[in-house]
Amino acid sequence: MKLSKIYDPREMNSYQFVAATGFVMTLVAHIILMLIGKSIENFMALYACWTVFFILGAIANYNSKPGDHDHHHHH
Repeated sequence: MKLSKIYDPREMNSYQFVAATGFVMTLVAHIILMLIGKSIENFMALYACWTVFFILGAIANYNSKPGDHDHHHHH
C-alpha cells in the first residue's frame, strides 16, 4: 500500500485532488466565518462529504491498474 497516494498530489487521482481542494476551501471559509462571527448550520457536514469523497477517490486510486513501479518498495 503506497501512502504517497494519499498525501502526494502527484499520486492522487482527480477525485482525491478535488476532495482535498474542497476540504481546504471549506476550512478557509470556516476560518473566515469564525473571524466575522457568522455560523452556518450543517457546515460541518461539508467536512464529512469531502472526507467520504476523498476516501472513495483513494479506494479508486488503489484499485486502478497497478503499473510496474508499484512492485518496487521505496524505503
